Formats: sequence, structure tokens, C-alpha cells
Amino acid sequence: MVMREQDKHFVWSLLAVTGMILAWESLLAMLGKVPYIKDPRVGFFVGFAILTFSGIIIRDFDPLGSLDKAVRQTVNHVHNHPKKEEFEIVYYDKLGKKKIFLPVKDIKHIERDSIVVHCKKREEAFIPLQRVTEINQNGKIYWRM
Repeated sequence: MVMREQDKHFVWSLLAVTGMILAWESLLAMLGKVPYIKDPRVGFFVGFAILTFSGIIIRDFDPLGSLDKAVRQTVNHVHNHPKKEEFEIVYYDKLGKKKIFLPVKDIKHIERDSIVVHCKKREEAFIPLQRVTEINQNGKIYWRM
């Protein structure tokens, strides 16, 4: 079973935020001289408020925020893999309303936010990276959004 990229980001973000909240709460509890920290719920609230108002949660721990980077890294890894003929990229075609299976060996190169593929008669097609839903290796799921 391959964990989806969105699930990985969510779990790591949740763990990081929980760790930061516990660290702040523990730090404030160790001070001990602050009377309102005696209650752990208040410490939790203070730690969460600090994270929220500092913008860390919104900026760094957005569970879906760095998905584009993860897709780009995975596609680059597969594109540069020595056995890239074993891989195929699956993406959703909005016009045809269907999944398209693209062998990785047919990829010309990867630009900022798109995959460049050679088509018929020296034409190029650009596939946006955000449409990539999964990558298969030998018919089995290697990576999934």
C-alpha cells in the first residue's frame, strides 16, 4: 500500500505542529513562575496561539502547500532513473475526461510546472504537473497523489 502524497504531508505537518506546541507548553511550564500555565489546557492554547499568530502554521505547515514540489521531485527522479522505461505517468485529461498513461521514456524534459512531451510532426505537448495523479512501475503503483 502506497501512502498518498497528500496524506504524507498532512501527517508530517500534524506531527511537527504537535511537537512545537508541546515544546512551548513544556518550556512555559518549566518557568513555573507564570501562574496561568499550571493548567495544561492553557499551555496548549498559548502554544497554539503563538504558532498561529506567528504565521508558522499557515506558511510552513500547510498540509497541501508543498505538494507541487513533491510532484516535481518525484517526476524528476523517475525521469532520471536508469530504468525509466519501467515507469509510466498517469495524468487526468480535462478535455477528454479520462486518465492518460504516458511512458516516462517519451518525456523530452521537465520545465517549471509542466512536462514536455514530443507529439506527432515535431510538435510538443505540455502537461501540467498538477494533473499528475500517479506514477506506475511495471504496472504497480510507485507513487500516488
